[in-house]
Amino acid sequence: MANLRDVQHRVVTTFQRRLGNPILRRLPTQQLLETVGRVSGQPRITPIGGRLVGKEFWLVSEFGDKSQYIRNIKADNRVRVRLHGHWHTGTAHVLPDDDPRARLRALPKANSAAVRLVGTDLLTVRIDLDD
Repeated sequence: MANLRDVQHRVVTTFQRRLGNPILRRLPTQQLLETVGRVSGQPRITPIGGRLVGKEFWLVSEFGDKSQYIRNIKADNRVRVRLHGHWHTGTAHVLPDDDPRARLRALPKANSAAVRLVGTDLLTVRIDLDD
């Protein structure tokens, strides 16, 4: 029998995949993360929320290692991030030792509230931008 966290993960990711992400990807101001699919080798674009601090972009994944984009980063950590309508290349680093709840307090409030609300396995990611 599935536990509550697994059910929550399934419900939220189904909603995101079928409704939320297709809409958010079309918004010109939405921050996006592009990874390379670990199986397909094709670009995978995921709406994200985070904050640029100097040349580092910080975000917190709500489902940690269960997130497809985290799995893709672990296979190939070269990524692109769209910020303010412009794409930037960078190298993503998964930071399991960082405190994701503390990190969320430093990130945009609306996105952080949503991540805290639906997240079950929070995980911090830092992207070192090339430009």
